[in-house]
Amino acid sequence: MRYRDRVDAGAQLADAVKATMPAVVASGGIVLGVPRGGVVVAAVVAESLGWPLDVVLARKLGAPGNPELALGAVAAGGVRWVNRTMMERFGLDDSWLDAAADREEREIERRSMLYRGDRPAPAVTDRAVIVVDDGVATGATLVAVLETVRTQQPATLVCAVPVAPPDSVSLLAQSCDHVVCPLLPGRFEAVGSWYDDFTQTTDGEVVELLTAPGDGLRDGGRR
Repeated sequence: MRYRDRVDAGAQLADAVKATMPAVVASGGIVLGVPRGGVVVAAVVAESLGWPLDVVLARKLGAPGNPELALGAVAAGGVRWVNRTMMERFGLDDSWLDAAADREEREIERRSMLYRGDRPAPAVTDRAVIVVDDGVATGATLVAVLETVRTQQPATLVCAVPVAPPDSVSLLAQSCDHVVCPLLPGRFEAVGSWYDDFTQTTDGEVVELLTAPGDGLRDGGRR
């Protein structure tokens, strides 16, 4: 099983959500995408469910010399998730953590202004919330996202991703009520390995999807 692109992944993910939790779907709620690529997937899910779309922002804390290896993550609202074992393996202390977190929190602020402008973040208290990304490797960023959303006391918190390794799904399940993931490869490698087209999503595409959800979702979500 593979996905053609993020739109195909979103369609299959929406079907999985509908099949596994019909009561949540019937209750209504909001879909929150993790920029950038996760917003394309989330837009398809939101359109299929008839729910509104918004974003939830987080940033990975990458290892020195290997930024794709997550040692932790930060999310809007000051939430931090850190893998202390991995930090110690790299010989890193809290001064590195504070500097890296401050840098990524500034980027979260920049993206929040870019994607929302003056529009406030959506209220999620007592609502069903589905958090969507285009895939998961370590799960660090999504844990920070889920913990951020959970502090706002949603009625139900669902994490929905097209592909993830089983151990990462187990990690995510500790921070939400349900995890929906149609593809759980034993040999994972990387998220992009499970897509025919995993072209990077731009900030401009994210803004377009947020201002006109449901439009322009053909051709892999690209314009």
